Amino acid sequence: MLRPSEGGIYVDGTFGAGGYSRAILEAAACRVVGFDRDRAAYEAGSALSAAYDGRLSLVNERFSRMDQVLQADGISQIDGVVLDIGVSSMQIDEAERGFSFAKDGPLDMRMGGDGLSAADVVNRAGEGDLARIIAVYGEERKARLVARAIVRARLKAPILRTGELAAILEKALGGKRAGRIHPATRSFQGLRIFVNQELEELAEGLAAAERLLRPGGRLVVVSFHSLEDRIVKRFFNSRARPAPRPSRHAPEAGEGAALSFTLLHKGAVTPGEAEISRNPRARSSRLRAAERSHAEAMPLDYAAIGVPSVGVNRGELLP
Repeated sequence: MLRPSEGGIYVDGTFGAGGYSRAILEAAACRVVGFDRDRAAYEAGSALSAAYDGRLSLVNERFSRMDQVLQADGISQIDGVVLDIGVSSMQIDEAERGFSFAKDGPLDMRMGGDGLSAADVVNRAGEGDLARIIAVYGEERKARLVARAIVRARLKAPILRTGELAAILEKALGGKRAGRIHPATRSFQGLRIFVNQELEELAEGLAAAERLLRPGGRLVVVSFHSLEDRIVKRFFNSRARPAPRPSRHAPEAGEGAALSFTLLHKGAVTPGEAEISRNPRARSSRLRAAERSHAEAMPLDYAAIGVPSVGVNRGELLP
């Protein structure tokens, strides 16, 4: 979908272990700029950068700032952007990062290592705020029950470990059951998304890519759950499809409006059985892609593309 070409400039907005960057650089004699807010990923990528003789540059920064960073470096247009949204396998697998309920570690979850930690949220947020975070970002139907259990447990002692929180959630939701996801899954997801402002970051990253891409440039996004995919889908549709008419008697809303993207396929591309067999973590992935037109970039509207808000004051939760 990205279609790398010789001499092109591409952004790997979620560098991680460098898999996308490596594939792009192998596909064409082009340049890649890799973004990752995770300092560990940035530092680990230095060997890969050296292997490609200056064609790979790494930036320890959020991908939502890609246009500001590149323009400061004299790059005003690029040929493609790829984003693989959410937590990386490296972050999940490292217990000390605090992302996984399956591996005991500090209750952290910060991708960039700064700002609010999951422990700050769990131990400082009010019961109502916790319930909204877990319900909206974790899509947990029993969020009120979960929030109540957390507040009750922290009255005895602060909750500082992933294992402690997982045990509280497991007890509150009736324990593990064969064939079902772990009881802590959705609550951990909700906390992680809130801590890292992942949905706002996604929206801002999509808009930054739209501003940077030259006509014919491509934006390719892989997401892993419904909240992410809904935002990507609505973003692309709002920029690739005319708005519907308010009635059959009225002119088409947006008629004649310049659309900034053309969809590369109908709907989302999903992994086949062979890919899931090789990589089980790909089973919930959805890929969407579009090609940039000559039109001006459109303003970003959080509500229109489905970015939810929980109405929680993050500043009040800081230690």
